[in-house]
Amino acid sequence: MPKNKKHAIMSNMRVPKRKPGKFSQLKPDPLMTKDKFNELEQKLKKLKNVSHPQAVEEVKRLAELGDFSENVEYQLAKGRLRGINNAILKIEYQLNNAVIIEPQKQTNTVQIGHTVTIESDKKQSTYLLLGSSETNPQKGIISHNSPIGAALIGHSVGDTIQAKLANKLVEYKITKIK
Repeated sequence: MPKNKKHAIMSNMRVPKRKPGKFSQLKPDPLMTKDKFNELEQKLKKLKNVSHPQAVEEVKRLAELGDFSENVEYQLAKGRLRGINNAILKIEYQLNNAVIIEPQKQTNTVQIGHTVTIESDKKQSTYLLLGSSETNPQKGIISHNSPIGAALIGHSVGDTIQAKLANKLVEYKITKIK
């Protein structure tokens, strides 16, 4: 038996291999409104100026207690700091690659940034087409990548489009673009 029994047991354990999920490799959608861009800037500022320094101080404080292997609080604080660092990197990437959605003046065809009213089975729905980072279907904000959003792009008032929803094809008629 090896000197360190715990090490021998740990080295025989297998870490499960997981396949990345369907959406784990998608690049973030760079399209966003100026309001969303400003919101991300404020969030980044708060992370850098408040959350990060607090987390660093907490890690320093807990490191002074020594014995890192048994110091659960230290491990948790390091995890929080890693999470904050990852959030900062993610937001910086989004801001550096952002494409601002400008208000559309032409309303002949549906474009990103338009509010579109559609009708299906005598039910009307109105959607604002934005980037994926701002979707909120309950408030009528959908992504240009969603089934309905993708089907609407490039069409005009009076056009009938089809979108595949829940394994069925649904037809919508565009009644208004603004």
